[in-house]
Amino acid sequence: MGQKACRMFELSFQIEGAEAVPFAASPLLNLKTRIRATDSELCIHNILLQCQVQIEPTRRPYIDEEKIKLQDLFGDPIRWGQTLRPILWANVNVVVPSFACETLANIPVPCTFDFNIASTKYLYGLEGGEIPICVFFSGTVFYANAEGFRLTKIPWDREAKFRLPVPLWKEMMEMYYPNTSWVCLQRDVFDQIYRYKTARGIPTWEQTFEKLLASGEGIELRKVDV
Repeated sequence: MGQKACRMFELSFQIEGAEAVPFAASPLLNLKTRIRATDSELCIHNILLQCQVQIEPTRRPYIDEEKIKLQDLFGDPIRWGQTLRPILWANVNVVVPSFACETLANIPVPCTFDFNIASTKYLYGLEGGEIPICVFFSGTVFYANAEGFRLTKIPWDREAKFRLPVPLWKEMMEMYYPNTSWVCLQRDVFDQIYRYKTARGIPTWEQTFEKLLASGEGIELRKVDV
C-alpha cells in the first residue's frame, strides 16, 4: 500500500509557452507550465513549488556580433569551450492551487536591466533566435487519498527545458524601458561624473556621455576595488 501511495506523488513538468506580463511593477515573464500527476484520480490540494531558472548557453550557436557583446561575460570566444557555463536567472516560489490530474500554472520570472547581473548581460547580448533555459523544480505536494490528507516532497530530479524566443524578452524590456538602458555605478564614480556634468552645464546624462566619448575629455576616475 505504501509503494502505491508513493507512485501517486509523482509529478511531471512541461513548459508550453511564455508571455510578458503587462503593467507589472517591473518586467515579468510568465512560463506556462503544465503539471501532471501520474495518478489521474489523485486529488491535489495545493503545491508549494520552488523553481530555479537557469540559462544554458551551450545549447545554442552565436553569430559574430553576439560573440563580441558576450566577451564581457565569457571572455575570448576561443575559450568558450571552458567558460560557457549555466547562468542562474531566478529563484521563485509559486503556490499552485487545487487540481486533479493536471493543471497549467504560471511560473513568474522577474527580469532586470541591471548590467551587473550576468543574466542581463547574456540576454542583452543576443541578437535573435532562442534562449535555452532549464527550470528545476522542488517543493511540497499536499494531496488526499483513501487514507486521508497527506504530503510529500517533489524529487530533486524534476526539471523542464524550454527555448524562450529572444524577441519576446527584447519586446518586453522595450515596453518597460523604451529606448533606455541603465547601469549601477559606485557612488564615488558617480560623484565624479556628476561634478563633470554640472561644472560644464550639460543638461542631460546622454549629452554628458556623448561629450566624453566624442571629445576624449578625460575625467580621471579613481580605480576602485570591487
